[in-house]
Amino acid sequence: MPAAPRVIAIVLNWCAEADSAACLDSLAASDYETLEVLLVDNGSPDGSGERLRARYPHVSFLQTGANLGFAGGNNRGMEWALEREPEYVMVVNDDTVVSPDCVRSLVHAAEETGAAAVAPQIRYFCDPELVGCGAGYFSRTRALGIVTDRRVAVGGSEARVPVTFVSGCCVLLRAVDLKALGGFEESYFAYVEDAELSLRYSRAGRLLLHEPRAQVLHKATPGAVPTAFQVRQRDRNRRRLVARHYGLADRLRFAAWFYPTRLLRLGGYAVRGDWPRAAATITGAVGEL
Repeated sequence: MPAAPRVIAIVLNWCAEADSAACLDSLAASDYETLEVLLVDNGSPDGSGERLRARYPHVSFLQTGANLGFAGGNNRGMEWALEREPEYVMVVNDDTVVSPDCVRSLVHAAEETGAAAVAPQIRYFCDPELVGCGAGYFSRTRALGIVTDRRVAVGGSEARVPVTFVSGCCVLLRAVDLKALGGFEESYFAYVEDAELSLRYSRAGRLLLHEPRAQVLHKATPGAVPTAFQVRQRDRNRRRLVARHYGLADRLRFAAWFYPTRLLRLGGYAVRGDWPRAAATITGAVGEL
């Protein structure tokens, strides 16, 4: 029997020792036999990277030496992985726990369909019946990947479907397409880089797929209010995406939605006296790209 396609999974740590350890433990419990794990530390100033390196000597380790953001840190991991010529590279958030059959299900879906990127069903760690990221889509109006929280019974089945957005929280990327099209846009640092990658891959004619049989639990909080940093980054990076990828008609449609809604959000933050988020709304909407 031919060997199963090789997969290198990248876990990016930045001052999140406990979460990263739980993620590494879940990957170690994977039933996929040709899985290699790479721990990338983004220059964690708390020393968590070196402690994790000592705790998991069997896991490959890469130190970036500085906080390169989600995009830059994962890209350094992708470069390391591609040099070792696997068939697939998998990006896995450090605050996730993957099911034992997650990798196998993702690879099986990619092999059956030829997809360039396959995303699992991502549920909330605190409430596993609540799906936080399923079959999402790229919204041209919002310049953002859109997913909707919904309740699905544990063990409930859904169909594998093509999508126009795959979340960077966890995604399997075919190495040949990753070499050809590149990873995340590093200038984004964090947020919206997965939407930009999804749009770029779709425009190149690559198939993006959602495979609900692959399950991931994410330690996010349902309905959490974005931090000021998240507000600024998401809005700035949306504008960057529009500037790079949109024609005139799409730019006008985006502007007609984006700027009125930013004014409404700015007014809401001002009324509540939330000046950090108000300032972030302004810099995200009109600051330098």
